[in-house]
Amino acid sequence: MHVRVLDSHTGGEPTRTIVSGTPLNADFLQPQTSNSVLFKAEAKHASIPSVADRLDTMRMQYDYLRTGLLNEPRGSEVMVGAILIPPQDPKNTAGLIFFNNVGYLGMCGHGTIGVVETLRFLGKLEPGEHTFETCVGNVTATLHPDRSVSLQNVPSYRISQKVPIELPCGTKFLCDVAYGGNTFALVDISSTDLMSCPAIKLIEISTQIMEAIRHTHPEVDHVELFGEPINKKHHSRSFVLCPGGQYDRSPCGTGTSAKLACLAADGKLPPETVWYQESFIGSVFEGRYSWIDKNKGIVAPQISARAFVNADVELIVDPEDPFAWGIPTS
Repeated sequence: MHVRVLDSHTGGEPTRTIVSGTPLNADFLQPQTSNSVLFKAEAKHASIPSVADRLDTMRMQYDYLRTGLLNEPRGSEVMVGAILIPPQDPKNTAGLIFFNNVGYLGMCGHGTIGVVETLRFLGKLEPGEHTFETCVGNVTATLHPDRSVSLQNVPSYRISQKVPIELPCGTKFLCDVAYGGNTFALVDISSTDLMSCPAIKLIEISTQIMEAIRHTHPEVDHVELFGEPINKKHHSRSFVLCPGGQYDRSPCGTGTSAKLACLAADGKLPPETVWYQESFIGSVFEGRYSWIDKNKGIVAPQISARAFVNADVELIVDPEDPFAWGIPTS
């Protein structure tokens, strides 16, 4: 089995885009007559299931693709995978299924930006607006002439404010819980020196926060710590724990969306005002929002950044390889 993937990074966080060679997208690289529809033949059929349904199919029937492409020895625990599939609505560009070393993601902001740059690199997309279907809703990515991408994410909102938690060591925090395509526990650590700790220590603390907040909010799948930025021109610095126990090298697109929802709910950031979100490694996303429903606190977040393709690879699955489909993570 041969699978073609392109690797990219957005703000330091890698995305592995699977473009051909799987049961879900084998015809993607066939020549097309238009950049507006990537899956021209498939898009003619009205019976294409939703991305959520096809994610369930991948989970039940093709999960070996996820483990084989992202787990060691071929992948890494920090990598996010994106598989391009035909859209349900032929007016849209493509469907996207996101996954990592331990499972599947609702949305992935840095990953969508990485996919857009990958398609531009392949000559499949031109500057302009492109709509992608995800299992949590459609997102629109605008590819600019300078190769930067502005992502209009799914509606985002705060779920709970100032939820008290206590860690095993006795340290207490207040968490906001917010949705930005994934569900986050956001914790302000600006009054501590924790952001100066090494990543392994912050992973430990974030994991404890995850375990604590899930007693009241079991839907939380990410933790976002935030504090003072390194660059004083920026507004905040984040450390984001992702499912699987690794941290996001980028400022996290869905995490920044959740942060924007909290800022909007608190009246701390006016609509259409740029928020510069810094990552733990110093990369930056530009965020802004507009109101969808101010009474309900629902915003439409926009995240802008640039991705870079760094590999175009044909992965080979040798049937005699005992680890052909990845080393189990547990």
